[in-house]
Amino acid sequence: MMDNNARANRRLRCAIYTRKSSEEGLDMEFNSLDAQREACEAYIASQKSEGWVATRERYDDGGFSGGNLDRPGLKQLLTDIDDGLIDVVVVYKIDRLSRSLMDFSKLVEVFDRNGVTFVSVTQSFNTTTSMGRLTLNILLSFAQFEREVIGERIRDKVAASRKRGIWMGGYVPLGYDVQDRKLVVNEAGAANVRRIFQRFIDLGSATVLARELRGEGFRSKQGTLIDKGYLYRLLNNRVYRGEALHKGKAYPGEHDAIIDAEVWDSVHSILKESPCKRANNSRAQTPALLKGMIFSENGAAMTPTSTKKGAKLYRYYVSMDVIRNRETGEETAPPRLAAGMVDDAVVTEVRRILQTPEVVTQVLAALKRDGGGASEADAIAALHEFNALWSQLFPAEQARIIQLLVRRVTVTSAGLEVDIRREGIAGVIREMVAPRQMEAAG
Repeated sequence: MMDNNARANRRLRCAIYTRKSSEEGLDMEFNSLDAQREACEAYIASQKSEGWVATRERYDDGGFSGGNLDRPGLKQLLTDIDDGLIDVVVVYKIDRLSRSLMDFSKLVEVFDRNGVTFVSVTQSFNTTTSMGRLTLNILLSFAQFEREVIGERIRDKVAASRKRGIWMGGYVPLGYDVQDRKLVVNEAGAANVRRIFQRFIDLGSATVLARELRGEGFRSKQGTLIDKGYLYRLLNNRVYRGEALHKGKAYPGEHDAIIDAEVWDSVHSILKESPCKRANNSRAQTPALLKGMIFSENGAAMTPTSTKKGAKLYRYYVSMDVIRNRETGEETAPPRLAAGMVDDAVVTEVRRILQTPEVVTQVLAALKRDGGGASEADAIAALHEFNALWSQLFPAEQARIIQLLVRRVTVTSAGLEVDIRREGIAGVIREMVAPRQMEAAG
């Protein structure tokens, strides 16, 4: 048992912890943190007979919420507790240390593990007793309840404001600026938004539109080259209809619309179609890949034609001899060929030719001679990645590329003969390299 002299000589190192959730008033000569410290110092002085002494180290958190433990002053306090430098933690009020019951439980575990006592100068209890713990849990429960009620009030206020169409901050869409906490139309940006909506109606494809805009160097407000995902988000943003959204529901906004109802409805009638159907529609409106370039062995032109069975479109190349009811001899090519099969065969042959060493050498020499700006590495990569790049092209672009690369396709009894325009290869490769260089620069 400790005698009176030992108790008198016992020294308890008391750490004062203060916290203020907002930064308002922290620059004052005597602020809320100073007031908390002064009250705690007075309490420690009243316990001088028990050996209580305030430490010189300050543990202050100005402008930090009590909803979590991510605070520099608190972290330093816990570090010093683990290092055995503190015997008692003194605060003005429990919620200065934490407003979360779960977080406070973690703190109490640290205190107990290091033999540290916790004291609130306005709420007298001892955390080392079961009654003290019960009192602490009750007080913390009310502190957490108060915090949750405040949070609910803030969320309700934000929801009510959004439902009234008030701009509550966040990402500012292309075509708008923020003035006095309100969205106002930026005419230059709004013109770009209208053009994007109209071009999507014309093209019917976000993939093609994104590639077109990237080719122009068009960038988002953040300065990045746009992609298909960006376009879909822009085309579905109801802010452009003058509306404000809250949890998926649209409400009339305070700002002016950029897109009228007719254009909006036209865009979204296209978006309702499946991507496959949109691609098929575009293909049906696109000239056949080999139109004007494919001939039978006897020199007769083969013209593209199609038949429709139900919702499916079947495309063919048919010899003009058949169409004109001319006699074709037994040795000639078949009068009708499936267009898809022929197109794939031609593209495969083009790909094979582009990867031959003599063509690669020819292309590099042409690019160097013309000063096209494409590096050898980029040109070689484009030649070898032709198949992947080809698959990303829309049908109209594929037809244009084939027109540049292929002079003539002859259908013979032995197969297809493809006559390549070698002088056009360098120009095509330069086109394919340009977007890659633009991305690297962005």
